[in-house]
Amino acid sequence: MEETLKILIIRFSSIGDIVLTTPVVRGLKIQGRHEVHYLTKKQFLPVLASNPYIDKLHILDKNLMDVITDLKKENFDLVVDLHKNFRTLRVKKALKRPSASFNKLNRQKWLMVNLKINTLPDVHIVDRYFEAVRSLGVINDLKGLDYFIDEKDKIEQETLPAEFHNGYIAFVIGGKHKTKIFPGEKIISLCKKIKTPVILLGGPDDKELGDEVVNSGVTGVLNACGKYNINQSASIVENAKVVITNDTGLMHIAAAFEKPIVSIWGNTIPEFGMYPYLTAVEADHCMIAEVKGLKCRPCSKIGYSRCPRKHFRCMLDIDEEAILEFLEKTIRK
Repeated sequence: MEETLKILIIRFSSIGDIVLTTPVVRGLKIQGRHEVHYLTKKQFLPVLASNPYIDKLHILDKNLMDVITDLKKENFDLVVDLHKNFRTLRVKKALKRPSASFNKLNRQKWLMVNLKINTLPDVHIVDRYFEAVRSLGVINDLKGLDYFIDEKDKIEQETLPAEFHNGYIAFVIGGKHKTKIFPGEKIISLCKKIKTPVILLGGPDDKELGDEVVNSGVTGVLNACGKYNINQSASIVENAKVVITNDTGLMHIAAAFEKPIVSIWGNTIPEFGMYPYLTAVEADHCMIAEVKGLKCRPCSKIGYSRCPRKHFRCMLDIDEEAILEFLEKTIRK
């Protein structure tokens, strides 16, 4: 029997990126039978709190050195860095333990954003994460992403308004960067054409946009932005017929539940390797909604507060009819 190691995984952000690390967590625990610890920021604790493959969570709240002091007491055999920035470098140097990481493809992304030269490999970031544990013999089991919701956070469908009891579409309208958010006028236009009830999801900052949609005269739309915490929103996603979503954490949570997904892309591109990770379902389970052929796209590997070219064609030109066709076909099936 191979030696059981005490392993620390580091990923500080974001919700989506943390969800994307879950196949590695599962592999280390099930295949290697290792003791798995995980270091992340306090605000992301709910994303991992119910994960049965994690033996201990370590939380960065304010002072990194306080956390490092506690981590030193664990005497880890290996540090698996799935974030790879200056902060994780500080942690690794302070712990003085063997470590492993993955290729962030920063050079390839720079070439694509700035020169539109595509040297990006056709490899999802989940598979790149597995580079960090290859030496342990841990491989991708192709069972997809994990997301676990505590019973107290599960939203029963019967607690929703009556018109949503027979099913609904979850529409994730939020996002960290404006250039990755489907514009309000496009959301309104789409919701007016959708025949199935729609629940809008997002954080407190997205409530105003949700109110704008509801107050536009659309029917059968519930604005739940800011109403639920992340796990409650995940529960809404889990019970949805289809999920329409910007490139957000809830998109990856929807993939963990193997939901049919309409994935909307603006200034960034799926080729960066962050598209919905669906391994055990049919190829037509996911639609990538994007505008191909724009010379200015991608304009960033992350996003902006507004379109640098001021036309926002990457979102405004997305084909609504193609989305509607996917929704109708998927719900009918």
